[in-house]
Amino acid sequence: MSSRRAKSLIAKSAELAFAAPQVVAHRVTRMALAGTPMSARDRREFKLMSAEKRVAFGKSWNAMMFETVRANQQLAMFFFRAAWSVPLRRAPSASAVASRFQEAATRVLGKGLAPVHRTAVANAKRLARTKLR
Repeated sequence: MSSRRAKSLIAKSAELAFAAPQVVAHRVTRMALAGTPMSARDRREFKLMSAEKRVAFGKSWNAMMFETVRANQQLAMFFFRAAWSVPLRRAPSASAVASRFQEAATRVLGKGLAPVHRTAVANAKRLARTKLR
C-alpha cells in the first residue's frame, strides 16, 4: 500500500473528525437562537445545511462507485496475468494479492471521503468567521 495515500487518508479523516463537530455545534447553537420568526440569513443557512449534505453524499458515492469499477478492472487484470504465470511458476504471493486488495480499498475510501471532507472543512472555516446572531 502506498504510505503516502494512507497518510493522506488518515490526515483527511482527522481533519474531518475535528471539523464536523465544530460545524454541528455552530449550527445547533444557531438553531436554538433562531427563534420563531427566522431571519433570511438563518433560513438560507438551514437550507444550505441539508442541500450540501445531499450533494456531498452523492459525490462521495459516485466517486466510490467509479473507483470501485476501476479497482475491479485492475484486480481482474492482475488475476488474469497471475493465472497465466502459474505454468511458468511465477504466481504472485499471498502478500502481493493482499497488498493489491488493501491498495484498492484505500483508494475507494479516499475517493469517498474527499467530497465529505472538502465540504465539512470548508463549512468549519466559513462558520468560524460568521457570528451566531
